[in-house]
Amino acid sequence: MGILVFIVIGAVAGWLASLVVRGGGLGIIGDIVVGILGAFIGGAIVNLLGGVGVTGLNIWSVFVAFLGALVFLFILRTFTGRQRSTAG
Repeated sequence: MGILVFIVIGAVAGWLASLVVRGGGLGIIGDIVVGILGAFIGGAIVNLLGGVGVTGLNIWSVFVAFLGALVFLFILRTFTGRQRSTAG
């Protein structure tokens, strides 16, 4: 799978995860990095459960990367101590 596909999937998955985890917005580059790391994490989790991880530019791959990005952002928040904003 090409690097461009990883960047596109990472951008979408990271952006969606940052919307779910309020205060998790890290900017476009941060969202891409979170999404790419999320693709690896999500792929590993899905593979451990007997499924197929990231397979290309498709909805399933974005979903797997999104789940991994959520896990990564929650772990990141746990270790950095960033609290969710209650305003707004």
